[in-house]
Amino acid sequence: MSALTLLPAGAAEAPARAARPKPRATLVVAVLVLAVALAWAFLPWLFTSQDPIAGVAAEALQAPSAAHPFGTDATGRDLLARVIFGAGNSLAGAAIAVLVGLVVGTALGVLAGSVGGLVEDAVMRVVDVLLAIPGLLLALSVIVLLGFGVTNAAIAVGVTSIAVFARLSRSQVVRVRRSDYVEAAFGSGGTFLAVLGRHVLPNSLGAVLALAALQFGSAILAISTLGFLGYGAPPPTPEWGLLIAESRDYVATSWWLTTLPGVVVAAVVLAANRVAAAIREATA
Repeated sequence: MSALTLLPAGAAEAPARAARPKPRATLVVAVLVLAVALAWAFLPWLFTSQDPIAGVAAEALQAPSAAHPFGTDATGRDLLARVIFGAGNSLAGAAIAVLVGLVVGTALGVLAGSVGGLVEDAVMRVVDVLLAIPGLLLALSVIVLLGFGVTNAAIAVGVTSIAVFARLSRSQVVRVRRSDYVEAAFGSGGTFLAVLGRHVLPNSLGAVLALAALQFGSAILAISTLGFLGYGAPPPTPEWGLLIAESRDYVATSWWLTTLPGVVVAAVVLAANRVAAAIREATA
């Protein structure tokens, strides 16, 4: 009698069932959350008819209701409308921050990994210096030089991520350059730029793009932090960090003013991180 006949019915099929991919419900939810946030950023007037700037003094500090799902703030402005219109500033700032880090950091990393020698040493020493400075302190230093505002805060956050992109892109370029097919391309007469553009870059930027997706969520959180500290958009411009900062004096009496915008920020950041994890799995 074979060993298979001693197994309970259906036991032989268990490994096959275990190997099937699990439903990615969390990824679907994350994509939907990001889709809603992007829709808020590009088409905010489709989701609310309330004015995010002007308020009605008689409706100040109203709890969440059918008329005001997120309640109203101290000046009678609809909080949901301010959250929706604030998505444009917060997400645009995060996109600028990621773009700055991605372009500058990847360029430095590719330069260091492809040229090597003294150039690589110089670039990586600059990267080490950037990594040695706490991110918030570096961002505040850049803002002091550039001035306040959402765009300047986004650039400051982008500067803090340059070192991370540079290190990752450099390591990926070095890994690909040592592969056999790249050596064969050089051996067959390929020029440096041709091999770099045809073989090295396409095979080394997958992990960098996954990092960019991950940094998007971190950038939202960093820009909201700077907005909370008063270095982002000036009042009464709706911006997620500023909304929480304006409401901190009413935490004990009007919980919705800080809780609901905070939940929105947390949900979008977690959704961006989940999508980034899926991208990293796909490009691994």
